[in-house]
Amino acid sequence: MALDLDIVGSTFAPTERSWTSTDCLLYALGVGSGSPSADHELEFTTEHSIGRPQRVLPTMAAVLGAGAPPRDRIGSFDPAMLLHGEQGIELFGPIPPTGSVRTTATITGIFDKGSGALVVTESTSVHITDDRPAWTTTNALFIRGEGGFGGNRGPATTTLPPPDSPPDHVVTYATRDDQALLYRLSGDRNPLHSDPEFARRAGFDRPILHGLCTYGITGRALLHTLCGSDPGRFTSMHGRFSRPTYPGESLTVSMWVDGPMARFRTVSQTGSTVIDQGVFRFR
Repeated sequence: MALDLDIVGSTFAPTERSWTSTDCLLYALGVGSGSPSADHELEFTTEHSIGRPQRVLPTMAAVLGAGAPPRDRIGSFDPAMLLHGEQGIELFGPIPPTGSVRTTATITGIFDKGSGALVVTESTSVHITDDRPAWTTTNALFIRGEGGFGGNRGPATTTLPPPDSPPDHVVTYATRDDQALLYRLSGDRNPLHSDPEFARRAGFDRPILHGLCTYGITGRALLHTLCGSDPGRFTSMHGRFSRPTYPGESLTVSMWVDGPMARFRTVSQTGSTVIDQGVFRFR
């Protein structure tokens, strides 16, 4: 098995993605909106509540604007060894409940991390109707067992030191036992999150929760706590997936606020940090 290092720097043909009100509602449910009561987050989980028009969770940009090239263009590798490494989004306005975007993706690097390879993609999305910028995304995939090819290890990682003060806000959300089965209906059908046998082949005792589901749950906590639930105030979010978590576990998001920026960290109920190095910017 080998990766195609020659695709670094390649920009792929634009892809188009459309979505509907139903897609947005399904995404919101997939990342836990509406819990613990049916009248919570109605603007994200319904389209006709009186006085509460439908709104879209900003983290849905990570799904709508993924723009990743087909995996066979990256090279030959065992898909069971693929994990989400990092995710970033920057939005230029709220996501409408229905719309279409055109996304252009570039492979910016394939880095040799020793135990695996890190494949980094940057994507830009514009609204098809008028070419207005919609959002940009940064996506890093970690492919275990594909390192050691003698390549560039990548730019030096700027690691933020742990906060030296108690968090300003702490929010805990529960996840459902079937959370991954619900989230996968937004498009990520990787059997790592649904098939016990495939998960065991990948080294896990059962299917794990999608990294982008954990990311979306974390984004909900940031949106409601720091933006007053207003997607128009949500500017950017970046984090590194440090450990997997499982459906049914609760997730606790800690936030340290510094003006229009906050650092965040997400920890599972077992005490494992599942998203670290989090940076969030808001209006």
